[in-house]
Amino acid sequence: MPTLVLIRHGKSQWNLENRYAGWVDNPLCDDGRKEAINAGKKISGFKFDVAYTSTLIRAHETLLLVCSQLKTKKVPIFQHEDGKLKSWAEHFSIEENELPVKMAWELNERYYGKLQGLNKEESKKKFGEEQVHLWRRSYDISPPGGECLKDTAERTIPYFKKYILADLKKGKNVLVSAHGNSLRSIIMHLDKLSKEEVLNLELPTGVPVVYEFDKKGKILSKQIVK
Repeated sequence: MPTLVLIRHGKSQWNLENRYAGWVDNPLCDDGRKEAINAGKKISGFKFDVAYTSTLIRAHETLLLVCSQLKTKKVPIFQHEDGKLKSWAEHFSIEENELPVKMAWELNERYYGKLQGLNKEESKKKFGEEQVHLWRRSYDISPPGGECLKDTAERTIPYFKKYILADLKKGKNVLVSAHGNSLRSIIMHLDKLSKEEVLNLELPTGVPVVYEFDKKGKILSKQIVK
């Protein structure tokens, strides 16, 4: 049966510094790299046909480190979706020992607007603790210039249905390396969570969430691999 594995990237440098990262590119910290390697070991026996990731480096690093631990030893090949890089890539065909990796901005982390780059404690001093809590923990209230979880879901879920679910229905095993909020919104869709229930969903960094599907796209099982 086709399998979907979702992994939130390992701890990043800005996670370590307790800062809002959003769409700002910052790499994994040492602990994050260890988390990604450990995640790869936990799913080392899986055989993936395709992988998806965001456009952000911390998700890319996680994907590469996870793949380094897979027994299949497939080489990840990142595919570009626009511009000259896409046209050049059209002359290249994926070999049996290679794993196509599709990058999509739709899988990026929630965009935090004016909160991006701020330390979370400093943001409370600047905007007020109650206001910041409202921005962070409500489903449909956005920070200044940024996205709420509802906004994030409105880009991640259509992308999931159009591409990732389509691959699963073709019988492909799919690996997704993305972010806390982009994956929360996808899991909200998969698990049929209400907007109140999804607010209590916490995804640890570097922990694989495994779904098994039938070929019609119906979920047969779910497992969190700790």
